[in-house]
Amino acid sequence: MPPLIGVTTSEVRRGELATLRRHGEPPQHEMALGLTYMRAIELAGGVPVVLPPLHNGIATLLDRLDGICLSGGPDLDPAAYGARAHEQLGPTEPQLDRFELELARAADSVGVPLLGICRGAQALNVARGGTLHQHVEGHRQTELATQPVHAVRVAPRSRVARVLKTRATQVNSFHHQAVDELGEDLVATAWAPDGTIEAIEDGTRDMFLGVQWHVETLADRPEHGALFAALVEAAAPSTERSLRLAA
Repeated sequence: MPPLIGVTTSEVRRGELATLRRHGEPPQHEMALGLTYMRAIELAGGVPVVLPPLHNGIATLLDRLDGICLSGGPDLDPAAYGARAHEQLGPTEPQLDRFELELARAADSVGVPLLGICRGAQALNVARGGTLHQHVEGHRQTELATQPVHAVRVAPRSRVARVLKTRATQVNSFHHQAVDELGEDLVATAWAPDGTIEAIEDGTRDMFLGVQWHVETLADRPEHGALFAALVEAAAPSTERSLRLAA
C-alpha cells in the first residue's frame, strides 16, 4: 500500500481569488495549494492528502499519515521566533504558522518523515527553535518556475547530497526570507552563491529535510524528483508497520 503523505496548504482571501470566482458565489476564504505538489508526490509513489490549517485533530492526522510535506506559502510571522517585523515583511498568516509549527513539532516528536519546501523549510527551522532572515535581496526570479536560475553547492556526505546524487545543482528561486540561526540539531547542507542557506537537515533522522527552492516544479528532473522519492521511501516503513499491527 503506498504511503499517505500529508501536504499543508495556505489560505487565500477572497480578493486574491476574485478573478477565479463564479458569479454569485458567497465570499469566503479558500485553501491554496499548487497541484504540482500532488503530482510530484504521486509520481514518487505516494498518495497526497491535503491538510487544511485547522488546529484540532493533529494527533489523529499523525496516526493516519506516513509522511508530511510542508509546502510553500506566505512569510512566517517573526513573532513565531521572537523577532520584530522587518519593514519589508510580506503578508503573514499567524494561524497557518501556528498549525504548521504544531504539526511539524508533533510529527518530529514521533519520527514521522518531514520534507519542507521554501516556506516549509523555514517552518522546519523555526519549529526547532531557529530564526529567519526576514528579507534577502535577489532571490525572486521572473522566469517560469520550471526554469532554474542559480547554482546550489551541496555539502558532501549530507542527506541531501545522497538524495540528489550530486554536490552541485541548479535551482529556481521564489523567496525573500531564508534560514538565519539554525534550529536545534539542524545543519545547513546547501548554499546559494551568495551564501544563503538552501537546505537544512537533521543528520540523525532518516528524513528531516528542508530545501529553499520550489522543488515540486522541477520534479520532472531526476535529481529533484528524487527528493519526493526519498520522502515516500522514508514514509513507506510506517505503512508496513501499520499493516502488520492491523493483521
